[in-house]
Amino acid sequence: MPVLVITGTGTEVGKTVVTAAVAAAALAGGRTVAVLKAAQTGVGPDEAGDAQEVARLAGTATVAEVARFPEPLAPGTAARRAGRTPVRPEEVAEAAAKLATEHDLVLVEGAGGLLVRFDAEGGTLADVAGLLGAPVLLVTSAGLGTLNTTELTARELRSRGLELPGLVIGSWPGAPDLAARCNLADLPDVSGAPLLGAVPAGAGSLSPAAFRSAAPHWLAPPLDGTWDADAFGDRHGP
Repeated sequence: MPVLVITGTGTEVGKTVVTAAVAAAALAGGRTVAVLKAAQTGVGPDEAGDAQEVARLAGTATVAEVARFPEPLAPGTAARRAGRTPVRPEEVAEAAAKLATEHDLVLVEGAGGLLVRFDAEGGTLADVAGLLGAPVLLVTSAGLGTLNTTELTARELRSRGLELPGLVIGSWPGAPDLAARCNLADLPDVSGAPLLGAVPAGAGSLSPAAFRSAAPHWLAPPLDGTWDADAFGDRHGP
């Protein structure tokens, strides 16, 4: 798995923190890691973006962006409003492929959900994954409303012939309600993919050292971790 594309069911579901956890677990396993942000929006030219935040939490990772735009909007909209050339899926795929020749693992983080548009022609992160032939890890929210967006995203991936190796809950609450507890069983059922981890809420606020130490315990073995979905379900399920 030299390239792994990471998307979410929407904004604010924990994509960047999950990306950092995947990077930290891989680095702890002795792998070299690069993090590529397809299109960074909502930050100024001298501000740290999502890729830099991943490196801050995870450790020694190569970071790169294809483009950044100042307004916190969908990449295509942000590019248009800034009067800038939009990101094209081919550019993102080319950058990821180059990084893959120099690293054991390349994590390509999208902006928002799978079908958020990069350009006026409708290019998306799904197109990037298709060009690369890369699997797509899906970050989901824990609570009420997540089943619909998760199933829709999973169906779209499969309709495009893209691999969905699994789901990671991006922010598992300290006091999960009934919906979140039930979703531990329902998310794999509606998506047809296994749960590969659950990152605790607030994990991004940990010190880098604490984050790196804990990250492998939040992720399952396919993501270089030790997390066990059955044991987690037995502990937190309804």
